[in-house]
Amino acid sequence: MNIDFNKGNELIPLINGLVPVIIQDNITLQVLMLGYMNEEAFLKTQKEGKVTFYSRSKNRLWTKGETSGNYLFVKDILLDCDNDTLLIKTDPVGPTCHKGFTSCFAEETSKGFLYSLENTIHNRIDNDIEDSYTNKLFKRGINKVAQKVGEEAVELVIEAKDNNDELFKNEAADLIYHYIILLKAKGHKLEDIENVLKRRN
Repeated sequence: MNIDFNKGNELIPLINGLVPVIIQDNITLQVLMLGYMNEEAFLKTQKEGKVTFYSRSKNRLWTKGETSGNYLFVKDILLDCDNDTLLIKTDPVGPTCHKGFTSCFAEETSKGFLYSLENTIHNRIDNDIEDSYTNKLFKRGINKVAQKVGEEAVELVIEAKDNNDELFKNEAADLIYHYIILLKAKGHKLEDIENVLKRRN
């Protein structure tokens, strides 16, 4: 990866040798924060798999979470077309912002939540969580999971004919939840279905 750490030296001497780094949640794709790295911070991040910045206020390397425990575990590192900005996709531990927000931009969004839910469902199945309804249903086999999706679909259709929005939304949520379990049982993910829809567009 050929990162240009010196591109802005003449224009912005205060950030000499630093490149901006955008941090994004790997699952929800929510932007979490912006920081800066010098080459040493970048190499440490690559080696340890946890995001390390160069702190302009502390004037030293700073691993996010070194005090709070809210680390940012690296999933992917992307370089922009000008070789002077990084996008790092991470699995965050806890809130990213020191004020307790998920994002340093104080944005609490539900966008991308389905992928977070899918991750939770997969974890409960893959780790064989015994008291999990999700895992218990999955272990009953594909026929039972498919039957449950059918039942939820019928209940949603029934509620669609009435005027109770809360019941309709709850049945819709039940259907999506069980549908994600069915995808898991069939060996697929939401992303696979999303790609089919993209090709149809």
